[in-house]
Amino acid sequence: MIKVINLYKSFPIGSSELPVLKGINLEIRRGELIAIVGASGAGKSTLLHIIGTLDRPSHGTVTFDGIDLFQLSETQQADFRNKRIGFVFQFHHLLPEFTALENACMPALVQRRNATSVQADAKALLETMGLGHRLHHKPGELSGGEQQRVAIARALMQKPDVVLADEPTGNLDSHTGDALFRLIRDLNKTQGTTFVIVTHNDKLSAQADRIIHMQDGMII
Repeated sequence: MIKVINLYKSFPIGSSELPVLKGINLEIRRGELIAIVGASGAGKSTLLHIIGTLDRPSHGTVTFDGIDLFQLSETQQADFRNKRIGFVFQFHHLLPEFTALENACMPALVQRRNATSVQADAKALLETMGLGHRLHHKPGELSGGEQQRVAIARALMQKPDVVLADEPTGNLDSHTGDALFRLIRDLNKTQGTTFVIVTHNDKLSAQADRIIHMQDGMII
């Protein structure tokens, strides 16, 4: 589904450049659950952000079902992201003034889908995640694990082909993190959603279909 071909990324540091990705080649198959592991600074998050078109490569290609993502305009990329890629970050990035239900609805409302239909879909997703009794609570009234489940529901609202998750259990205690990963694994199996997860948690990565080890900007 996704092909990363000869990918390089450098960031300017004063008059020089800091190389972060150094020739990454990777294929992601539909329906896989992949863990990307490595020390801090290995380039894991940068790779994830480029796959999700949140950042541009310095050199190289990312194709998604044969579409060269970086030949699209910024508007086309934004539309592609919204419809086909879900994101979950270590910090939930929920909007504090909105309820769990409203936060989960956001990606679909951006596409101007029917509000009644969107609310029904979001409610069903949140109920699947055990949050049926928390629909109208705001993020400040939810635990860390509950907030992250809302973030996953939001990522799934558009029925994306792939969910990119950057340290989704990083701010959770081990028990809550284990429960969240079981939920992700269940969604992967029952809905066929592809997950690419950056994690430092060896216990969680061991449960993935494939583990990609990164070191110094390269896959080892």
